[in-house]
Amino acid sequence: MSTFVSGAELSRRLYEQVVQPVMTSRLPGLPHSAALLGRGSEVLGFDDEMSSDHDWKPRVLIFIAEKDEPRRVEVEEELQRNLPPTFEGHPIGYEVHTVRGYVRQQFEMDIDGDIEPRDWLTLPEHALRMFTSGVVFHDEVGLQAARDRLAFYPHDVWLYLLIAGWWRLHPEMNLVGRAGTAGDELGSALIGSRLVVDLMRLAFLMERQYAPYSKWFGTAFSRLACGSDLTPVLWNVGRAEVWQEREEALMAAYERLVLMHNGLGLTPPVTTELVQLWDRPFKVAWADIPALLLPLIRDPAVVSIAQRWPVGPVDQFRELFWAPKNRQLLLRLFD
Repeated sequence: MSTFVSGAELSRRLYEQVVQPVMTSRLPGLPHSAALLGRGSEVLGFDDEMSSDHDWKPRVLIFIAEKDEPRRVEVEEELQRNLPPTFEGHPIGYEVHTVRGYVRQQFEMDIDGDIEPRDWLTLPEHALRMFTSGVVFHDEVGLQAARDRLAFYPHDVWLYLLIAGWWRLHPEMNLVGRAGTAGDELGSALIGSRLVVDLMRLAFLMERQYAPYSKWFGTAFSRLACGSDLTPVLWNVGRAEVWQEREEALMAAYERLVLMHNGLGLTPPVTTELVQLWDRPFKVAWADIPALLLPLIRDPAVVSIAQRWPVGPVDQFRELFWAPKNRQLLLRLFD
């Protein structure tokens, strides 16, 4: 039988049994928060035995108040002197931050300031999921309040992202058939696969959940409320050997997403139409959801972005990995 203990549970034990007693005895009266945050499958709750083969260990992030920042070195030294090198057979890890400093490090953003629409659109979705998914063990200095501020997109930003998500689907659907009729079934399959990712991302949005990075994207999708219903439909897109089957599967998936939209109650119920762009013999699903959602946006800053063209969030730059310090460059895209 497996004896695997999740990284979150192991880190909780480390804090409660070892770290907290040190904080209490060696730094009495110093308020702090403690959590498991940062990169790692254990932060998302998806780790298993294989995860422990690299960069996996019980670890705790300690947060002190902004006014106590001058004592940071003292806290680090006390932890270094008093924590054991291992816990339950694993090397341990720990860090000391302020909440404001940690958010700045992760997102290049001041959590105590206003968060504008262009900020939301340049915060990587997978990083937002990690920050809001990690486990808080103890909180005296406002860590959870910071996480709550980033729990999910504001309503108008969410509407904009839904519009962008729907627009990513429609123009691409006819290309599945176009590539197929040109004898390029591999290209058709690649376009179909990309559309599956876009459909899945739209499902995450409609269920108001951040999507994780690629390794856990499918796992997290399977745990959405729609996951069990949509997964076999999307599998049909991947399994299709010819473009006609792929096209039919995408039509069925699009229809399911339209039903999900109707379930949100944001707009009057819509139905899916079958259109043929330029009278070509390819079936393209269409429901004018973007036109219904746009008038619901009230924030002028979001309206301005949406009216230019709904390209979506920074995650659309899928081939690029952006360091937090580069977010200032990305902000220019929305100016």
